[in-house]
Amino acid sequence: MSARLDALRSTLADHRPGDERERRSLVRTRALLDWLRDPFDQHADPTHVTGSAIVLDGDGRTLLHRHKRLGIWLQPGGHLEEGEAPADAAVRETLEETGVDAHHPAGGPRLVHVDVHEGPRGHVHLDLRYLLLADGAGPLRPAAGESPTVAWVDHGTARRRSDASLLAALGAATAAHREGGVTTPPGGPR
Repeated sequence: MSARLDALRSTLADHRPGDERERRSLVRTRALLDWLRDPFDQHADPTHVTGSAIVLDGDGRTLLHRHKRLGIWLQPGGHLEEGEAPADAAVRETLEETGVDAHHPAGGPRLVHVDVHEGPRGHVHLDLRYLLLADGAGPLRPAAGESPTVAWVDHGTARRRSDASLLAALGAATAAHREGGVTTPPGGPR
């Protein structure tokens, strides 16, 4: 776990928050990583790291799903599996929750947003949100047991369906996508 924790601390040290809420979330996440016995294990403490994805397609659309317990539109994401890095959880959770095979940009995982929020069942999620890219033309097929309500949405629809934190994450991902020259490869994900 120490190598994974060191890698996460390094990533967070380099991350620059986009607004005051994210700055507070980043400070809190860094402090809790020093305090929690195993911040990657959802069973070790109600407060733990989660990995989420802001998924963009070549047309600038965003992939969202309506959370089955919370009833709100969110980015795909969730708890880490044993030994899994948050960036890898973002990819896996996207596939499970939407059926979309998304990938990190060519340069590797790109953390675009950090948010601390209450999750279901009294959990506190230290949510690390990564930019993922995908071909928006494929079918949306959430895994059994996941919310069946999934959609590629344009910027205006995303704005109407999102809370302030998700809007900030969408803005950060879109900016990273533009500034980094990151593109979705022809023919979809690699």
